[in-house]
Amino acid sequence: MATEPRHKQDNRRGAANRGKSPLNAQARSYLDHHRKVARDSARRLWQTPVASLMTWTVMGVALALPVALLLLLGSLQGVSAGWESSARITAYLAMDVSLEQAGELAEEVRGDGRVLSVQLVDRDQALEEFRASSGLDDALDFLDDNPLPHTLLITPQDSARSADGVQALVRFVDGMDGIEQVQVDLGWLQRLNAMTDILARAVWALALLLGSAVILVIGNTVRLAIENRRDEILVAKLVGGTDAFVRRPFLYTGAWFGLGGGVVAWLLIQLSLWWLNGPIERLAGLYRSEFSLEGPGFDGALALIIIAMLLGWLGAWLAVKRHLDDIEPGDIAGG
Repeated sequence: MATEPRHKQDNRRGAANRGKSPLNAQARSYLDHHRKVARDSARRLWQTPVASLMTWTVMGVALALPVALLLLLGSLQGVSAGWESSARITAYLAMDVSLEQAGELAEEVRGDGRVLSVQLVDRDQALEEFRASSGLDDALDFLDDNPLPHTLLITPQDSARSADGVQALVRFVDGMDGIEQVQVDLGWLQRLNAMTDILARAVWALALLLGSAVILVIGNTVRLAIENRRDEILVAKLVGGTDAFVRRPFLYTGAWFGLGGGVVAWLLIQLSLWWLNGPIERLAGLYRSEFSLEGPGFDGALALIIIAMLLGWLGAWLAVKRHLDDIEPGDIAGG
Protein backbone atom coordinates (compact mmCIF):
# COMPACT_ATOMS: atom_id res chain seq x y z
CA MET A 1 0.00 0.00 0.00
CA ALA A 2 1.44 3.38 -1.09
CA THR A 3 2.27 5.85 1.65
CA GLU A 4 1.02 9.41 1.19
CA PRO A 5 3.87 11.92 0.88
CA ARG A 6 4.73 13.80 4.07
CA HIS A 7 4.08 17.24 2.59
CA LYS A 8 0.51 16.25 1.67
CA GLN A 9 -0.12 15.05 5.22
CA ASP A 10 1.18 18.37 6.59
CA ASN A 11 -1.06 20.26 4.18
CA ARG A 12 -4.09 18.30 5.35
CA ARG A 13 -3.31 18.94 9.02
CA GLY A 14 -2.75 22.63 8.28
CA ALA A 15 -6.09 22.86 6.47
CA ALA A 16 -7.84 21.18 9.40
CA ASN A 17 -6.21 23.55 11.88
CA ARG A 18 -7.17 26.54 9.75
CA GLY A 19 -10.74 25.25 9.68
CA LYS A 20 -10.82 24.98 13.46
CA SER A 21 -9.05 28.27 14.20
CA PRO A 22 -11.92 30.58 13.14
CA LEU A 23 -14.34 28.62 15.34
CA ASN A 24 -11.99 28.74 18.31
CA ALA A 25 -11.34 32.42 17.79
CA GLN A 26 -15.06 33.12 17.50
CA ALA A 27 -15.79 31.19 20.71
CA ARG A 28 -12.98 33.01 22.56
CA SER A 29 -14.22 36.36 21.28
CA TYR A 30 -17.77 35.54 22.37
CA LEU A 31 -16.68 34.55 25.87
CA ASP A 32 -14.36 37.56 26.16
CA HIS A 33 -17.21 39.87 25.23
CA HIS A 34 -19.46 38.27 27.87
CA ARG A 35 -16.76 38.74 30.52
CA LYS A 36 -16.22 42.34 29.47
CA VAL A 37 -19.95 43.10 29.52
CA ALA A 38 -20.36 41.40 32.91
CA ARG A 39 -17.50 43.41 34.41
CA ASP A 40 -18.78 46.64 32.89
CA SER A 41 -22.30 46.01 34.25
CA ALA A 42 -20.93 45.33 37.73
CA ARG A 43 -18.75 48.45 37.55
CA ARG A 44 -21.77 50.60 36.65
CA LEU A 45 -23.63 49.29 39.72
CA TRP A 46 -20.70 50.08 42.00
CA GLN A 47 -20.55 53.60 40.58
CA THR A 48 -24.05 54.23 42.02
CA PRO A 49 -23.78 52.44 45.39
CA VAL A 50 -26.74 54.13 47.09
CA ALA A 51 -29.23 53.36 44.31
CA SER A 52 -27.87 49.82 43.93
CA LEU A 53 -28.03 49.19 47.68
CA MET A 54 -31.63 50.40 47.80
CA THR A 55 -32.61 48.02 44.99
CA TRP A 56 -30.76 45.14 46.65
CA THR A 57 -32.49 45.87 49.96
CA VAL A 58 -35.94 45.93 48.39
CA MET A 59 -35.22 42.62 46.65
CA GLY A 60 -33.75 41.14 49.82
CA VAL A 61 -36.79 41.97 51.93
CA ALA A 62 -39.18 40.68 49.25
CA LEU A 63 -37.25 37.40 48.98
CA ALA A 64 -36.48 36.91 52.68
CA LEU A 65 -40.09 37.11 53.87
CA PRO A 66 -41.52 34.07 52.01
CA VAL A 67 -38.31 32.07 52.48
CA ALA A 68 -38.36 32.69 56.25
CA LEU A 69 -42.02 31.65 56.42
CA LEU A 70 -41.28 28.49 54.43
CA LEU A 71 -38.44 27.65 56.83
CA LEU A 72 -40.81 28.15 59.77
CA LEU A 73 -43.41 25.88 58.18
CA GLY A 74 -40.75 23.27 57.47
CA SER A 75 -39.70 23.29 61.13
CA LEU A 76 -43.34 22.96 62.26
CA GLN A 77 -43.98 20.08 59.88
CA GLY A 78 -40.81 18.35 61.05
CA VAL A 79 -41.87 18.62 64.69
CA SER A 80 -45.41 17.40 63.95
CA ALA A 81 -43.96 14.47 62.00
CA GLY A 82 -41.86 13.61 65.06
CA TRP A 83 -44.94 13.72 67.27
CA GLU A 84 -46.81 11.51 64.82
CA SER A 85 -43.95 9.02 64.78
CA SER A 86 -44.02 8.78 68.58
CA ALA A 87 -47.81 8.31 68.74
CA ARG A 88 -48.79 5.48 71.07
CA ILE A 89 -52.25 4.07 71.64
CA THR A 90 -53.48 3.40 75.16
CA ALA A 91 -56.28 0.84 75.46
CA TYR A 92 -58.06 0.54 78.83
CA LEU A 93 -59.68 -2.84 79.43
CA ALA A 94 -63.00 -3.42 81.15
CA MET A 95 -62.86 -3.88 84.93
CA ASP A 96 -64.18 -7.45 84.73
CA VAL A 97 -61.38 -8.59 82.39
CA SER A 98 -58.95 -10.88 84.17
CA LEU A 99 -55.18 -10.74 83.79
CA GLU A 100 -55.25 -13.95 81.72
CA GLN A 101 -57.85 -12.51 79.37
CA ALA A 102 -55.83 -9.30 79.15
CA GLY A 103 -52.81 -11.36 78.02
CA GLU A 104 -54.92 -13.01 75.31
CA LEU A 105 -56.10 -9.60 74.12
CA ALA A 106 -52.49 -8.40 74.03
CA GLU A 107 -51.49 -11.39 71.86
CA GLU A 108 -54.42 -10.74 69.54
CA VAL A 109 -53.45 -7.10 69.10
CA ARG A 110 -49.78 -8.03 68.67
CA GLY A 111 -50.75 -10.28 65.75
CA ASP A 112 -51.97 -7.32 63.70
CA GLY A 113 -49.47 -6.29 61.01
CA ARG A 114 -49.79 -2.60 61.86
CA VAL A 115 -48.60 -3.13 65.45
CA LEU A 116 -44.91 -2.98 66.36
CA SER A 117 -45.19 -3.88 70.03
CA VAL A 118 -47.74 -4.27 72.83
CA GLN A 119 -47.01 -3.78 76.52
CA LEU A 120 -49.47 -5.11 79.08
CA VAL A 121 -49.64 -3.10 82.29
CA ASP A 122 -51.67 -4.98 84.87
CA ARG A 123 -53.82 -3.07 87.32
CA ASP A 124 -51.62 -3.77 90.36
CA GLN A 125 -48.53 -2.51 88.55
CA ALA A 126 -50.45 0.58 87.40
CA LEU A 127 -51.53 1.31 90.97
CA GLU A 128 -47.97 1.01 92.26
CA GLU A 129 -46.68 3.35 89.55
CA PHE A 130 -49.44 5.85 90.33
CA ARG A 131 -48.67 5.59 94.06
CA ALA A 132 -44.98 6.28 93.41
CA SER A 133 -45.54 9.20 91.05
CA SER A 134 -48.47 10.92 92.77
CA GLY A 135 -47.32 10.97 96.39
CA LEU A 136 -50.85 10.04 97.57
CA ASP A 137 -49.89 6.97 99.55
CA ASP A 138 -52.07 7.78 102.54
CA ALA A 139 -55.15 8.54 100.46
CA LEU A 140 -54.74 5.40 98.37
CA ASP A 141 -54.57 3.25 101.47
CA PHE A 142 -58.22 4.07 102.17
CA LEU A 143 -59.36 2.46 98.91
CA ASP A 144 -61.03 -0.92 99.29
CA ASP A 145 -60.43 -2.00 95.67
CA ASN A 146 -57.99 -1.09 92.94
CA PRO A 147 -59.88 1.37 90.71
CA LEU A 148 -57.46 1.04 87.81
CA PRO A 149 -58.02 -1.39 84.89
CA HIS A 150 -55.52 -3.47 82.97
CA THR A 151 -53.95 -1.39 80.20
CA LEU A 152 -52.43 -2.12 76.80
CA LEU A 153 -49.75 0.25 75.49
CA ILE A 154 -49.71 -0.23 71.71
CA THR A 155 -46.91 1.10 69.48
CA PRO A 156 -47.77 1.19 65.74
CA GLN A 157 -45.42 0.17 62.95
CA ASP A 158 -43.57 2.97 61.12
CA SER A 159 -45.88 2.58 58.14
CA ALA A 160 -48.93 3.18 60.36
CA ARG A 161 -47.55 6.18 62.29
CA SER A 162 -49.63 8.77 60.49
CA ALA A 163 -52.86 10.41 61.56
CA ASP A 164 -54.94 8.19 59.24
CA GLY A 165 -53.01 5.04 60.11
CA VAL A 166 -53.32 5.58 63.86
CA GLN A 167 -57.03 6.32 63.56
CA ALA A 168 -57.58 3.08 61.62
CA LEU A 169 -55.71 1.12 64.29
CA VAL A 170 -57.75 2.83 67.01
CA ARG A 171 -60.98 1.72 65.34
CA PHE A 172 -59.68 -1.85 65.15
CA VAL A 173 -58.68 -2.00 68.82
CA ASP A 174 -61.82 -0.24 69.99
CA GLY A 175 -63.98 -2.88 68.29
CA MET A 176 -62.44 -5.76 70.25
CA ASP A 177 -64.34 -7.42 73.10
CA GLY A 178 -63.08 -6.42 76.53
CA ILE A 179 -61.80 -2.99 75.46
CA GLU A 180 -63.48 -0.26 77.48
CA GLN A 181 -61.77 2.83 76.07
CA VAL A 182 -59.04 3.68 73.57
CA GLN A 183 -57.14 6.93 73.93
CA VAL A 184 -54.80 8.65 71.51
CA ASP A 185 -54.45 12.42 71.41
CA LEU A 186 -54.08 13.20 67.71
CA GLY A 187 -56.96 15.64 67.32
CA TRP A 188 -54.80 18.67 68.04
CA LEU A 189 -52.12 17.30 65.72
CA GLN A 190 -54.64 16.96 62.89
CA ARG A 191 -55.73 20.55 63.48
CA LEU A 192 -52.10 21.66 63.44
CA ASN A 193 -51.49 19.83 60.15
CA ALA A 194 -54.59 21.41 58.61
CA MET A 195 -53.42 24.86 59.70
CA THR A 196 -49.93 24.31 58.33
CA ASP A 197 -51.39 23.19 54.98
CA ILE A 198 -53.40 26.41 54.78
CA LEU A 199 -50.39 28.48 55.80
CA ALA A 200 -48.21 26.70 53.23
CA ARG A 201 -50.59 27.64 50.43
CA ALA A 202 -50.77 31.22 51.70
CA VAL A 203 -46.98 31.43 51.84
CA TRP A 204 -46.62 30.12 48.29
CA ALA A 205 -49.18 32.67 47.10
CA LEU A 206 -47.22 35.38 48.94
CA ALA A 207 -43.99 34.12 47.37
CA LEU A 208 -45.51 34.40 43.89
CA LEU A 209 -46.73 37.92 44.59
CA LEU A 210 -43.41 39.07 46.01
CA GLY A 211 -41.55 37.34 43.18
CA SER A 212 -43.67 39.32 40.73
CA ALA A 213 -42.88 42.47 42.70
CA VAL A 214 -39.15 41.72 42.40
CA ILE A 215 -39.51 41.31 38.63
CA LEU A 216 -41.35 44.64 38.41
CA VAL A 217 -38.73 46.43 40.52
CA ILE A 218 -35.88 45.12 38.38
CA GLY A 219 -37.82 45.85 35.21
CA ASN A 220 -38.39 49.47 36.26
CA THR A 221 -34.72 49.88 37.27
CA VAL A 222 -33.52 48.48 33.96
CA ARG A 223 -36.00 50.66 32.08
CA LEU A 224 -34.40 53.73 33.64
CA ALA A 225 -30.97 52.41 32.69
CA ILE A 226 -32.16 51.97 29.10
CA GLU A 227 -33.37 55.58 28.99
CA ASN A 228 -30.08 56.83 30.43
CA ARG A 229 -28.12 54.94 27.75
CA ARG A 230 -30.47 55.72 24.89
CA ASP A 231 -27.83 57.47 22.77
CA GLU A 232 -25.37 54.62 23.33
CA ILE A 233 -28.01 52.11 22.18
CA LEU A 234 -28.76 54.18 19.06
CA VAL A 235 -25.08 54.30 18.12
CA ALA A 236 -24.71 50.56 18.66
CA LYS A 237 -27.68 49.88 16.38
CA LEU A 238 -26.35 52.31 13.75
CA VAL A 239 -23.06 50.43 13.48
CA GLY A 240 -24.89 47.12 13.07
CA GLY A 241 -25.20 45.88 16.64
CA THR A 242 -27.70 43.07 16.94
CA ASP A 243 -30.51 43.02 19.47
CA ALA A 244 -28.67 40.33 21.43
CA PHE A 245 -25.55 42.53 21.53
CA VAL A 246 -27.50 45.55 22.76
CA ARG A 247 -29.58 43.50 25.21
CA ARG A 248 -26.66 41.72 26.87
CA PRO A 249 -25.44 44.47 29.26
CA PHE A 250 -28.91 45.00 30.67
CA LEU A 251 -29.44 41.27 31.24
CA TYR A 252 -26.19 41.16 33.18
CA THR A 253 -27.35 44.19 35.15
CA GLY A 254 -30.53 42.32 36.12
CA ALA A 255 -28.50 39.25 37.11
CA TRP A 256 -26.16 41.36 39.27
CA PHE A 257 -29.17 42.97 40.95
CA GLY A 258 -30.53 39.48 41.60
CA LEU A 259 -27.21 38.32 43.05
CA GLY A 260 -27.06 41.26 45.44
CA GLY A 261 -30.72 40.83 46.40
CA GLY A 262 -30.18 37.13 47.10
CA VAL A 263 -27.18 37.85 49.33
CA VAL A 264 -29.14 40.53 51.23
CA ALA A 265 -32.07 38.10 51.65
CA TRP A 266 -29.72 35.44 53.05
CA LEU A 267 -28.21 37.94 55.48
CA LEU A 268 -31.67 39.07 56.64
CA ILE A 269 -32.74 35.43 57.19
CA GLN A 270 -29.61 34.61 59.18
CA LEU A 271 -30.01 37.75 61.29
CA SER A 272 -33.67 36.96 61.97
CA LEU A 273 -32.85 33.37 62.96
CA TRP A 274 -30.11 34.55 65.32
CA TRP A 275 -32.48 37.05 66.91
CA LEU A 276 -35.43 34.65 67.30
CA ASN A 277 -33.78 31.32 68.10
CA GLY A 278 -32.94 32.14 71.71
CA PRO A 279 -36.50 33.03 72.83
CA ILE A 280 -37.98 30.18 70.76
CA GLU A 281 -35.66 27.60 72.33
CA ARG A 282 -36.51 28.87 75.82
CA LEU A 283 -40.23 28.65 75.04
CA ALA A 284 -39.82 25.15 73.58
CA GLY A 285 -37.92 24.10 76.71
CA LEU A 286 -40.89 25.09 78.87
CA TYR A 287 -43.01 22.64 76.85
CA ARG A 288 -40.23 20.00 76.82
CA SER A 289 -39.99 20.28 73.05
CA GLU A 290 -36.91 20.32 70.84
CA PHE A 291 -38.43 22.77 68.38
CA SER A 292 -35.97 25.21 66.82
CA LEU A 293 -35.76 27.24 63.64
CA GLU A 294 -33.50 25.74 61.01
CA GLY A 295 -31.60 27.92 58.55
CA PRO A 296 -31.54 27.35 54.79
CA GLY A 297 -28.11 25.69 54.83
CA PHE A 298 -25.59 25.87 51.99
CA ASP A 299 -27.86 24.27 49.38
CA GLY A 300 -30.78 26.48 50.38
CA ALA A 301 -28.63 29.63 50.27
CA LEU A 302 -27.30 28.67 46.84
CA ALA A 303 -30.82 27.98 45.57
CA LEU A 304 -32.01 31.32 46.98
CA ILE A 305 -29.25 33.24 45.18
CA ILE A 306 -29.82 31.38 41.91
CA ILE A 307 -33.58 32.06 42.06
CA ALA A 308 -32.89 35.72 42.83
CA MET A 309 -30.54 35.98 39.83
CA LEU A 310 -33.13 34.32 37.59
CA LEU A 311 -35.80 36.76 38.78
CA GLY A 312 -33.45 39.67 38.14
CA TRP A 313 -32.59 38.35 34.69
CA LEU A 314 -36.28 37.84 33.88
CA GLY A 315 -37.18 41.36 35.01
CA ALA A 316 -34.38 42.80 32.89
CA TRP A 317 -35.38 40.71 29.87
CA LEU A 318 -38.99 41.88 30.09
CA ALA A 319 -37.90 45.51 30.37
CA VAL A 320 -35.50 45.21 27.46
CA LYS A 321 -38.07 43.39 25.35
CA ARG A 322 -40.63 46.11 26.04
CA HIS A 323 -38.50 49.25 25.65
CA LEU A 324 -35.56 48.35 23.41
CA ASP A 325 -37.76 47.91 20.35
CA ASP A 326 -38.91 51.52 20.77
CA ILE A 327 -35.38 52.81 20.23
CA GLU A 328 -34.51 52.81 16.53
CA PRO A 329 -31.77 54.61 14.60
CA GLY A 330 -34.45 56.65 12.82
CA ASP A 331 -35.04 58.46 16.13
CA ILE A 332 -31.84 60.44 15.54
CA ALA A 333 -33.11 61.90 12.31
CA GLY A 334 -36.47 62.56 13.93
CA GLY A 335 -34.75 64.39 16.78
